[in-house]
Amino acid sequence: MSSFVSRISRLTSSSKHYVALALRSSSSFPPLRSHSTTSSSSSSGDRLLSWSRAVLPLAVAGSAAFALSLDLLPVPSSCDPGLDHRVGGKGSTEVLVQGSHKEVPKEFIDELQAICQSNMTLDYDERYFHGKPQNSFHKAVNVPDVVVYPRSQDEVQKIIKTCNKFKIPIVPYGGATSIEGHTLAPHGGVCIDLSLMKAIKSLHVEDMDVVVEPGIGWIELNEYLKPYGLFFPLDPGPGATIGGMCATRCSGSLAVRYGTMRENVINLQVVLGDGDVIKTGSRARKSAAGYDLARLLIGSEGTLGVITEVTLRLQKLPQHSVVAMCNFRTIKDAADVAIATMLSGIQVSRVELLDEVQVKAINLANGKNLPEVPTLMFEFIGTEAYAREQTLLVQKIVSEHNGSDFIFVEDSDAKKELWKIRKEALWACFAMAPGFEAMITDVCVPLSRLAECISKSKQLLDASPLLCTVIAHAGDGNFHTVILFDPSKEDQRREAERLNHFMVHTALSMEGTCTGEHGVGTGKMKYLEQELGVGSLRAMKRIKSVLDPNNIMNPGKLIPPHICI
Repeated sequence: MSSFVSRISRLTSSSKHYVALALRSSSSFPPLRSHSTTSSSSSSGDRLLSWSRAVLPLAVAGSAAFALSLDLLPVPSSCDPGLDHRVGGKGSTEVLVQGSHKEVPKEFIDELQAICQSNMTLDYDERYFHGKPQNSFHKAVNVPDVVVYPRSQDEVQKIIKTCNKFKIPIVPYGGATSIEGHTLAPHGGVCIDLSLMKAIKSLHVEDMDVVVEPGIGWIELNEYLKPYGLFFPLDPGPGATIGGMCATRCSGSLAVRYGTMRENVINLQVVLGDGDVIKTGSRARKSAAGYDLARLLIGSEGTLGVITEVTLRLQKLPQHSVVAMCNFRTIKDAADVAIATMLSGIQVSRVELLDEVQVKAINLANGKNLPEVPTLMFEFIGTEAYAREQTLLVQKIVSEHNGSDFIFVEDSDAKKELWKIRKEALWACFAMAPGFEAMITDVCVPLSRLAECISKSKQLLDASPLLCTVIAHAGDGNFHTVILFDPSKEDQRREAERLNHFMVHTALSMEGTCTGEHGVGTGKMKYLEQELGVGSLRAMKRIKSVLDPNNIMNPGKLIPPHICI
């Protein structure tokens, strides 16, 4: 029956065309030619052809009318079933992510056991841990029913085929450092923890690329690459894995120089929702062969498949680097210097902005005595002469924009200490308010609007009773806010959500995005319709319905539940 309705739906979509065609006079049809060679048969053939020309439009009209009558019947649309579509959809203010749940059959567990052997668990504590993101306030009504730890692409494929057979939801799991609820399991199901798949499969020094499994962390990878004079330039939070970094299309402080994950992945191998294994390209640095499937899958957040192998573009370790720091009276002055630096054409590798609240948190957590004012941090790389030249050019820009206390360091330990301060900023915030949760959000705007966007957001943040800090990758218009609140007080959570909402809508009003690098997950779904439009979201849903026909891959994420096709 469903196949029949599908066919009729396709017919209905073009029925207006056929009705119009049928209402034309029969003379509009091209004349039909008789192939008979006798005069008698020709005469009867003419009568037959005349009758057919008269009846054909009526037949077409009749079939079209039948199709139109069926169009009056309710035809199910493809939306996320069993969900309150206000949750996670446009205008949602809910935090607890809803989801339907069905019991996992014993037969399914037995099949998983045969695949994974001892590398799976039904232990509640493990399931709860995997169902609650480490540094995110997002929560779901359910946790995974089972956690599996595959050791190979072959095992991942078998697991996905089994889940597809039983229509059991899957949540891929990397380093669990994501912010927007990507690893929640609102429908229960299977959590595929990829931490055992962390091999470096091959390194090609002369080609400056490396092939790795998804479970390896970027920090571990760079330790391995260092003796070869190479490094992978993306640097999100400590603990992030390459697979998760691909899934969320992450970036980090070096993106201003080297680009995001999108620009640094050469090839992927992925197991799709139906169990098919695909590769998206070769090891060539560029290709014009077919659709760019790698860019489709980077940022898909586990909704299309599980990444099992990644080929990464590498960079040479810088010959020399200089790290600089300077202070400003206002956050707008600091943002203006970041913009002026980028417009000058100076090749900075990092431009990081911290507001005075964040600097205070760093002082308290690390026993520092930094001036508690808006602060910019820079890194310059290249030859020793080039890096110093760029440093002095930026110092001049800073002096022209009300900056002060410009210092720079070249000693290796001193540079590490400065960047350690920046990397541990989040933990410093938590140290200011023990027991509190953080609503961590990020937006990104065109560079020319950065100062205005940060200034507007900062005014509201400063007026709030909540403790809020601002950190920015100022060189590419991306900034983050950490909003701390007491989870036991609903009014504080709603205030945090109000601040987040204001930041996002301010960015969107400036032709920006609701997320520069954290991704969508469950937390940013409600803003996608305003940013991308319904048409784009329907296109995404159609793509997912083809690559994941049973909707088992991380359901309830990325695509708002109210979007139907």
